[in-house]
Amino acid sequence: MGYTELVQRVGWGEEFQFYYLGDEFWISRNKEGLYLTKGKNSFTQSFLTAEELFKNARIDGKTIFELWEMIEI
Repeated sequence: MGYTELVQRVGWGEEFQFYYLGDEFWISRNKEGLYLTKGKNSFTQSFLTAEELFKNARIDGKTIFELWEMIEI
């Protein structure tokens, strides 16, 4: 799956688990918004839209797009 497909599918309501440098992350949603959660410590970032998540979510100070080549889905 490519980055563009991930963005599309999250926008459609799908949730995903992925790994970055061996750490587990989740993109999830409920009626109040979308969340990027690190499995190890449950640190969660909250967003109102998928666009906001992909623009503003940070892992090690970088966006998912910036880290894409190091992410395993």
